[in-house]
Formats: sequence, structure tokens, C-alpha cells
Amino acid sequence: MPTNTLPSAETKIGAPAARASRMGWLDALRGLAALVVVFEHSLDVLLPEVRRTAGPWFDFGRYGVFVFFLVSGYVVPFSLQRRGNVREFWAGRFFRLYPAWVVSLSLALLLGAAGVTYGLPAALGDRPWASALAHLTMLQDLLGVPNAVNVLWTLSYEMVFYLLITAMFVAGVHRSSARVALGFGVGAAILGVALPSGLLASRWPGGTILAAALLLAGGLAAMLSGRRGLRRAGVAVVAALALTLLVLNSRIGAIESLCIIATMFAGTAVRAIQEGRLRRAPAMAMVSVVPALSLVAGMRTPTSWALYANPDPLGRDWSIAVAAAWLTFLAGLALRNRRMPRFLVWSGLVSYSLYLLHPLVVQLVWYAAGQDTWRLPVPVRAAWGAVLIAGVLVSAALTHRYVERPAQRLGRRLTSRPRPAPAAAPQPARSRPPPGGERGAVRTCPLYKSPSPRD
Repeated sequence: MPTNTLPSAETKIGAPAARASRMGWLDALRGLAALVVVFEHSLDVLLPEVRRTAGPWFDFGRYGVFVFFLVSGYVVPFSLQRRGNVREFWAGRFFRLYPAWVVSLSLALLLGAAGVTYGLPAALGDRPWASALAHLTMLQDLLGVPNAVNVLWTLSYEMVFYLLITAMFVAGVHRSSARVALGFGVGAAILGVALPSGLLASRWPGGTILAAALLLAGGLAAMLSGRRGLRRAGVAVVAALALTLLVLNSRIGAIESLCIIATMFAGTAVRAIQEGRLRRAPAMAMVSVVPALSLVAGMRTPTSWALYANPDPLGRDWSIAVAAAWLTFLAGLALRNRRMPRFLVWSGLVSYSLYLLHPLVVQLVWYAAGQDTWRLPVPVRAAWGAVLIAGVLVSAALTHRYVERPAQRLGRRLTSRPRPAPAAAPQPARSRPPPGGERGAVRTCPLYKSPSPRD
């Protein structure tokens, strides 16, 4: 997830300690969110009692991913604005997201083929080319394709967010984050109950994937063009694609899809308010309404004509989790100048690898422990829990060290622009040398007032 977006550590490798300190609270939030998601996915394997008692009241997984979404909204758009270059931004996202993603998918395929995990969703084999293409776009959860690794679903919404902020940046309306957040929140609360789920994928499965991939590639290419008309066309294509998939083709339903995007843009608006980029009073009023709208949307029951939508509301467990995610983010923001726990900060630095790889570690523990792990005595399950935690942390640390960091360094080398040479100091007017002067005569250097040979 992501994430990146999806969880990601925006603190640059080798960045000054002061910057790392400023970003520590964000890494701590990522680390907390990632660990909570690991806990959520270990419940069915090791702690079914917690699932039965706490599950109806609190959705640990949604809590974790909504913290991730808030952090991504707070961080990622300003990476684009700081660079001021769409090409560099997307190159950075590519080298940030795809290397660890490839590792996760490769391991999932290998372990699934070996039969030591739950296995891959059977539907992936119905149209292998379409499934592969959908995953390459990272929009598979919005294209009717099962996720090869269950946590990859959040990357689809991170990708939609990246597309929307890029379109807004190219169109010059990137300072409208508070209004956009409010708009998505209102849409979730009012329109979400009437919108279908998976409408396009259910009727034109292969065509939807191919069309989305072509429109995505064409729209991004147009936005990178030097021609204003093409850039405007690219904005329209990318925005239309993102919005269409959100409201008509989401697996999780339009209510949650719109809430996710509203939450991410609200995170962007919080940062903009903090830095004085938006008028404080109206922006804060709009942002404060977003979590309230999300909670209202989560409790509403979809209408009977919302095709393929889940007939039940998201529920109180979802709403409580979203509220808790907002409170956690705001608490982190309030404590941003305090020293954060080192373990949480480190967990945040490796959180993307931790997020992508932990489902595979959970499944390996399930297989190694005999599959009927819920029958094991509590002390034995606790021991397997320690093995699980160690496996998750070690695999995340290794992938971050040997995959993520080298890929990010490579991305920076490939996308870095040469800095212009410093302008030469103005030279004072010099009188013409006396007749008969030699070409190699010594002159006075105006900067240092000492003899300097002519170049």
C-alpha cells in the first residue's frame, strides 16, 4: 500500500538531519499504520478471538490504510509542486513504487506455485494478459481484476490520486485541494449510495482494461507535451478516466472510493493550510466537514438500483476506524515537533516493503504452523506470532535496503537536471594595455586583489 501511496518514505536518503526530524512524525504514522495492517491480517491465522470480539466494532485494516491515505495526501502533492515538473514526478513515483511491487508479485507467484500460501485468485488465470496489464497500471482494483496480493488494492486509489493531482497541477488549479476534498466528501455522502460497483468490468471486462491502459498512457503523454492544446486534452482524458473508474467501476463501491479520495485531498489541504497556501478559515471549514461526511456516507445503505453494490452499509466498524484514523493523524500533526519513537520511525521508513510483503509472511506462517492454527494453544500461537513479526521486519528491512533504496538512487540519477553553473562575478572595465605589452602579462584579479595569470 501505499503507499508511498500507499505508504512511502519521502525523506531523501542522506538528507540533512533537520529534514529527517521534521518528517519523523510522518514516518511514525506510516510505521504505526503498517503494523496495524499486519495485526489485522494476522487475526484469522493467530488471533481469531480478537476478530470475533473486536471485529464488529473496529476495522483495524481500514484504520491503517486511512492513516496511510492521509499521510499520502499530506506529502505527495507537494513533491510534485516542489519538483515543478510532471515528468520528474512520475519518474520518481515509478522508481519509488514499482521495484518493491515487482518483488512482492514475484514472490507471490513463486510461493503460490509451490503451494505454500493461500494461492493466487483463480480469476487471474481466466485472462492472463488482461490481468497482467491491469496490474501494470496499478489500477486493477478499479478494473475488475482480483489483486494478486490482497494489499495491492490500496495502490489503485493512490494511483487515481496521483492522476488527479497531476491533472490539477497541469491545469493550474492545484490550490483547490480543500474544495476538491469537500466535493468528493459530498459526493460520497449523497451520490455514493446510488452508484454501481464494477459496472464496466462486468459488461466489457477485457475492453475496459485495454481502454483504460491506452487512455492512461495517452493522457499522461499528452500532459507531458509542450503544446498547450495537447496538455489540456491530457488533463481531460486523465481526469475523466480517474473519475469514471471511481464512480462506476470500483470493487469496494463508490461510497468508500469517494471517501478515500476525499480523505487524501483533505490531507493535502491540511498541509496547504499549515504552510499558508490557502485562506485559513474557509479551508479549515471545508476540511473539517470531510470526516463528518465520510462517517455519514459509511452508515448509509446503497439504493436498490445501485447495480452490483454491496446492499449493506459499510458499518459502524468502518466508521469508527475512519474516525480513529483522523484522530491519529491530527494527534501526529499536533506532536510533529516532538521526538517520535525510533522503532515507529524506522518502521515508517520500511513501511512500503513491510506493507507489500507481510501478507506473504502471514501465509507462510499459516502453512508452516499446520494451517489449522486457530486450534493451537495460546502459548504456541504467541511463539508463531513472534516468528511472524520477525519475518515481516527482516523481509521489509532487506527489501528496503537492497531494492527500494538502490532504485530510488537510480531514479534520482536518471531524472536529476544539471545545475546551471554559477554566474561569473561582473568584471570591472579594464583599460587597454600599454603599447608593447605582452600577451602573458600579469594582471590584477578583481576578486582577490592579487596577481592572477590571464586564462
